[in-house]
Amino acid sequence: MAVHPILIAGDPRLTTAATAVTEFDRELARFVADLFETNTAANGAGLAANQIGDPRAVFVYDLVDDGVRHRGCVVNPMLETAELPETMPDPEADLEGCLSVPGEWFPTGRADWARVRGVDVTGAEVVVEATGYLARCLQHETDHLSGRLYLERLIGRNRREARRMIKAHGWTTPGRSWLPGE
Repeated sequence: MAVHPILIAGDPRLTTAATAVTEFDRELARFVADLFETNTAANGAGLAANQIGDPRAVFVYDLVDDGVRHRGCVVNPMLETAELPETMPDPEADLEGCLSVPGEWFPTGRADWARVRGVDVTGAEVVVEATGYLARCLQHETDHLSGRLYLERLIGRNRREARRMIKAHGWTTPGRSWLPGE
Protein backbone atom coordinates (compact mmCIF):
# COMPACT_ATOMS: atom_id res chain seq x y z
CA MET A 1 0.00 0.00 0.00
CA ALA A 2 1.10 3.55 -0.67
CA VAL A 3 0.12 7.07 0.29
CA HIS A 4 -0.41 9.26 -2.79
CA PRO A 5 -0.27 13.05 -3.18
CA ILE A 6 -3.70 14.67 -3.14
CA LEU A 7 -4.51 17.17 -5.89
CA ILE A 8 -5.48 20.69 -4.86
CA ALA A 9 -8.31 22.78 -6.33
CA GLY A 10 -7.29 24.28 -9.66
CA ASP A 11 -6.13 21.00 -11.18
CA PRO A 12 -8.29 20.04 -14.19
CA ARG A 13 -8.31 16.38 -13.16
CA LEU A 14 -10.61 17.41 -10.30
CA THR A 15 -13.15 18.87 -12.71
CA THR A 16 -13.15 15.99 -15.19
CA ALA A 17 -15.84 13.32 -14.85
CA ALA A 18 -14.56 9.86 -13.92
CA THR A 19 -14.62 6.87 -16.26
CA ALA A 20 -16.45 3.66 -15.40
CA VAL A 21 -14.41 0.80 -14.03
CA THR A 22 -14.60 -2.29 -16.24
CA GLU A 23 -11.80 -4.48 -14.86
CA PHE A 24 -12.17 -5.95 -11.39
CA ASP A 25 -8.76 -7.42 -10.71
CA ARG A 26 -5.93 -7.41 -8.16
CA GLU A 27 -4.69 -4.07 -9.44
CA LEU A 28 -8.06 -2.46 -8.61
CA ALA A 29 -7.98 -4.03 -5.14
CA ARG A 30 -4.44 -2.65 -4.59
CA PHE A 31 -5.54 0.76 -5.82
CA VAL A 32 -8.50 0.81 -3.40
CA ALA A 33 -6.11 -0.17 -0.56
CA ASP A 34 -3.98 2.84 -1.56
CA LEU A 35 -7.06 5.07 -1.47
CA PHE A 36 -7.83 3.89 2.08
CA GLU A 37 -4.19 4.37 3.11
CA THR A 38 -4.08 7.89 1.66
CA ASN A 39 -7.43 8.82 3.22
CA THR A 40 -6.25 7.59 6.63
CA ALA A 41 -2.92 9.43 6.38
CA ALA A 42 -4.83 12.62 5.50
CA ASN A 43 -7.37 12.18 8.33
CA GLY A 44 -10.13 12.27 5.73
CA ALA A 45 -13.70 11.02 5.78
CA GLY A 46 -13.58 9.98 2.14
CA LEU A 47 -11.42 10.09 -0.96
CA ALA A 48 -12.27 9.81 -4.65
CA ALA A 49 -9.85 8.39 -7.21
CA ASN A 50 -9.60 11.62 -9.19
CA GLN A 51 -8.32 13.40 -6.08
CA ILE A 52 -5.09 11.46 -6.55
CA GLY A 53 -5.12 11.87 -10.32
CA ASP A 54 -6.74 8.57 -11.30
CA PRO A 55 -9.71 8.82 -13.68
CA ARG A 56 -11.59 5.72 -12.46
CA ALA A 57 -15.05 6.01 -10.87
CA VAL A 58 -14.24 4.76 -7.38
CA PHE A 59 -14.25 6.27 -3.90
CA VAL A 60 -13.64 5.13 -0.34
CA TYR A 61 -15.11 6.38 2.92
CA ASP A 62 -14.09 5.84 6.54
CA LEU A 63 -15.83 7.97 9.13
CA VAL A 64 -17.68 7.94 12.42
CA ASP A 65 -21.26 9.21 12.42
CA ASP A 66 -23.31 9.23 15.61
CA GLY A 67 -20.80 6.94 17.30
CA VAL A 68 -20.87 4.33 14.51
CA ARG A 69 -17.92 3.71 12.20
CA HIS A 70 -18.74 3.45 8.50
CA ARG A 71 -16.05 2.16 6.14
CA GLY A 72 -16.37 1.06 2.56
CA CYS A 73 -15.66 1.44 -1.12
CA VAL A 74 -18.03 2.11 -4.00
CA VAL A 75 -17.08 1.55 -7.63
CA ASN A 76 -19.18 3.13 -10.41
CA PRO A 77 -21.54 4.86 -7.94
CA MET A 78 -25.00 6.12 -8.81
CA LEU A 79 -26.43 8.62 -6.30
CA GLU A 80 -30.02 9.24 -5.20
CA THR A 81 -30.87 11.93 -2.64
CA ALA A 82 -33.73 13.62 -0.91
CA GLU A 83 -34.46 17.14 -2.09
CA LEU A 84 -31.56 19.58 -1.76
CA PRO A 85 -32.18 22.53 0.57
CA GLU A 86 -32.76 25.90 -1.08
CA THR A 87 -31.96 27.97 1.99
CA MET A 88 -28.61 29.28 3.21
CA PRO A 89 -26.74 26.44 4.99
CA ASP A 90 -26.27 26.61 8.75
CA PRO A 91 -22.78 28.08 9.38
CA GLU A 92 -22.09 25.53 12.11
CA ALA A 93 -24.15 22.40 11.39
CA ASP A 94 -23.47 22.35 7.63
CA LEU A 95 -19.70 22.93 7.57
CA GLU A 96 -17.94 20.87 4.94
CA GLY A 97 -14.29 20.47 4.04
CA CYS A 98 -12.32 18.65 1.37
CA LEU A 99 -8.89 17.09 1.12
CA SER A 100 -8.49 18.91 -2.22
CA VAL A 101 -9.23 22.23 -0.50
CA PRO A 102 -6.92 21.66 2.51
CA GLY A 103 -7.57 23.58 5.69
CA GLU A 104 -10.74 25.31 4.47
CA TRP A 105 -14.34 24.73 5.58
CA PHE A 106 -17.54 26.27 4.24
CA PRO A 107 -21.27 25.82 5.00
CA THR A 108 -22.61 23.62 2.22
CA GLY A 109 -26.22 22.63 1.55
CA ARG A 110 -26.69 18.88 1.21
CA ALA A 111 -29.69 16.56 1.20
CA ASP A 112 -30.55 14.93 4.54
CA TRP A 113 -30.72 11.46 2.97
CA ALA A 114 -28.63 9.74 0.30
CA ARG A 115 -28.31 6.32 -1.27
CA VAL A 116 -25.43 5.17 -3.45
CA ARG A 117 -25.63 2.06 -5.62
CA GLY A 118 -22.55 0.58 -7.23
CA VAL A 119 -20.25 -2.38 -6.90
CA ASP A 120 -17.24 -3.36 -4.79
CA VAL A 121 -13.73 -4.31 -5.99
CA THR A 122 -14.97 -7.76 -7.00
CA GLY A 123 -17.96 -6.46 -8.96
CA ALA A 124 -20.53 -7.45 -6.31
CA GLU A 125 -23.44 -5.05 -5.79
CA VAL A 126 -23.10 -2.43 -3.03
CA VAL A 127 -25.90 -0.23 -1.70
CA VAL A 128 -25.17 2.36 0.97
CA GLU A 129 -28.10 4.32 2.38
CA ALA A 130 -27.52 7.04 4.95
CA THR A 131 -28.53 10.20 6.74
CA GLY A 132 -26.33 12.67 8.59
CA TYR A 133 -22.59 12.87 8.09
CA LEU A 134 -22.39 9.69 6.02
CA ALA A 135 -25.06 11.03 3.63
CA ARG A 136 -23.02 14.23 3.27
CA CYS A 137 -19.89 12.18 2.54
CA LEU A 138 -21.62 10.03 -0.09
CA GLN A 139 -22.83 13.16 -1.88
CA HIS A 140 -19.41 14.84 -1.63
CA GLU A 141 -17.51 11.85 -3.05
CA THR A 142 -19.95 11.21 -5.91
CA ASP A 143 -19.69 14.92 -6.75
CA HIS A 144 -15.92 14.44 -7.08
CA LEU A 145 -16.45 11.62 -9.56
CA SER A 146 -18.76 13.89 -11.57
CA GLY A 147 -15.94 16.45 -11.75
CA ARG A 148 -17.46 18.78 -9.16
CA LEU A 149 -15.80 20.25 -6.06
CA TYR A 150 -18.01 21.15 -3.11
CA LEU A 151 -17.03 24.80 -3.63
CA GLU A 152 -19.36 24.82 -6.66
CA ARG A 153 -22.31 24.09 -4.34
CA LEU A 154 -21.67 27.17 -2.21
CA ILE A 155 -24.11 30.07 -2.37
CA GLY A 156 -24.12 33.76 -1.46
CA ARG A 157 -21.36 35.12 0.74
CA ASN A 158 -19.86 31.64 1.16
CA ARG A 159 -19.30 31.37 -2.61
CA ARG A 160 -17.71 34.85 -2.71
CA GLU A 161 -15.47 34.00 0.25
CA ALA A 162 -14.39 30.74 -1.39
CA ARG A 163 -13.42 32.56 -4.61
CA ARG A 164 -11.28 34.98 -2.59
CA MET A 165 -9.69 32.06 -0.73
CA ILE A 166 -8.80 30.26 -3.99
CA LYS A 167 -7.04 33.40 -5.29
CA ALA A 168 -5.30 34.05 -1.97
CA HIS A 169 -3.86 30.52 -1.92
CA GLY A 170 -2.87 30.70 -5.59
CA TRP A 171 -4.96 27.62 -6.36
CA THR A 172 -5.72 28.83 -9.87
CA THR A 173 -3.02 26.84 -11.65
CA PRO A 174 -2.92 23.08 -12.24
CA GLY A 175 -0.42 20.65 -10.78
CA ARG A 176 -0.58 21.55 -7.08
CA SER A 177 -0.80 18.73 -4.57
CA TRP A 178 0.07 17.85 -1.00
CA LEU A 179 1.33 14.61 0.48
CA PRO A 180 -0.38 13.44 3.68
CA GLY A 181 2.12 12.94 6.46
CA GLU A 182 4.45 15.75 5.31
